[in-house]
Amino acid sequence: MLKKNFEEIEAKIQAACDRAGRKREEVTLIAVSKTKPVELLQEAYDLGNRIFGENKVQEIADKYDRLPNDISWHMIGHLQRNKVKYIIDKAEMIHSVDSLRLAEAIEKEAEKKGITADILIQVNVAKEDTKFGVMPEDAGGLILQVSKLPHIRVRGLMMIAPFVENPEENRIYFRRLRNLAVDIGENKSDNVTMSVLSMGMTNDYEIAIEEGATMIRVGSGLFGARNYR
Repeated sequence: MLKKNFEEIEAKIQAACDRAGRKREEVTLIAVSKTKPVELLQEAYDLGNRIFGENKVQEIADKYDRLPNDISWHMIGHLQRNKVKYIIDKAEMIHSVDSLRLAEAIEKEAEKKGITADILIQVNVAKEDTKFGVMPEDAGGLILQVSKLPHIRVRGLMMIAPFVENPEENRIYFRRLRNLAVDIGENKSDNVTMSVLSMGMTNDYEIAIEEGATMIRVGSGLFGARNYR
């Protein structure tokens, strides 16, 4: 099943890139492996996948030493400040930074480890009460503050679009995030680039690719329905 799912998603990614006049290598597929057992991740690894996304700190910490060390782990869920220390040297990128206090916690732990943390700023583009993320109008100011932290690199923006029956309805939000990234990118800073747009999930990643996504986060489309626990 997993091989078939990967092949189907790959074909859809390629088709979306073709429609948008983009190259396939411009889009990174993050296999969202939250709640999934190590055996299933190993199967995905054996099929060639090297990039996994997790929502919980504990899952990265548990899986990190049990799987090959060339895996790129991405923290895509809400991150509590007191848990940063557990994944600072394990996650290649933290997608969900939405406050200066969280960025400062990342800075503190990155300095301790002598590393530079790559992060994305999570933006609540649709302004949903149930979602984390900085408001679009506040994103530029937050990035300006975060840019002063020497052990952090802001690589771009991330969003979680509303869950809709018709994914076309989310096109407007993906477009807004892309436009916001363009605006922010015009303010040059040494440790800020807008090279990454993490947007699009199982339900709407094709639309996201058409609107400029460079990272898509696909879970149930690859691994099947999520195991809630």
